Amino acid sequence: MQRKAYVSGTAALLAALLAGCTSGSGGDGSTDNANPGEAGTTTAAAQPGKYRTLPEPCGAVGHDTLGTLLPGIKQMTDPGQQDKAYQGDAELTYDTDRKVGCHWKVDSDDATDRLSIDFERVVSYDNRVSDDDQAKKLFADMESAADLPVPSGTPSPSSSHSGGTPSGSPSPSGSPSGSPSNSPSGSPSGSPSGSASSSPGSTPADLQPRVLTDLGDDAYLDDQLAASGSTAEQRTVTVVFRTSNVLVTLVYEEQPTATGTVPDSKEMQDRARNLASRLDDALGG
Repeated sequence: MQRKAYVSGTAALLAALLAGCTSGSGGDGSTDNANPGEAGTTTAAAQPGKYRTLPEPCGAVGHDTLGTLLPGIKQMTDPGQQDKAYQGDAELTYDTDRKVGCHWKVDSDDATDRLSIDFERVVSYDNRVSDDDQAKKLFADMESAADLPVPSGTPSPSSSHSGGTPSGSPSPSGSPSGSPSNSPSGSPSGSPSGSASSSPGSTPADLQPRVLTDLGDDAYLDDQLAASGSTAEQRTVTVVFRTSNVLVTLVYEEQPTATGTVPDSKEMQDRARNLASRLDDALGG
């Protein structure tokens, strides 16, 4: 009888243990591996960017566009040399899905023209920051470094000054109205462009370095004129824009061969902006 009682007690103990295990693991298991203090605090990772790859840079610009920006190409008589000029030179890169670029340099009878384009796909390594937001921050840093003039300083003179004041003063309000009218031929653009870098206020508002609102998600244009010693002045037009998580930088330079010649600001800006718009379309922005 003693042995029978012992067996019954052991069976009861096992039943109790099994019941405890069942109650602890029952339900939907939502408490397994969960810390009470972290309940409901899980945050979803930031969204990845729209773009996972980049276009082939040297093939991103058509022959017609290159012929317009780099007139010297059309002056070449050697077909092989011309083909090589169209191809451009790819920038050295170790990850074509992250950063690529291409540049061209062509001499013509009147000037030396250079063009470069760079694509950078931005990736955020912080789960709390999306690729787009990271690209937006990098773009803002580039725009800040460009030190664009304050937009409000340009349009105000014409609206705030009286009719007689602008004509009597050589400051910002006088030049914009005088430059275009006194520029019948090649020096027209030379006048406004020549003062773009040294005296931004003397350049028409629509040609000054500025934010662009019709390109990508964010964009700006910079226009600088630099004297090259005793030679002609070199103009550099830069367009930078962001489409989702891709940053595109376009730099267009021209240095005339004739001393005293100033590259046409409006012409160069129009060419650069047209190309930037094509690149944005190619990205599908």
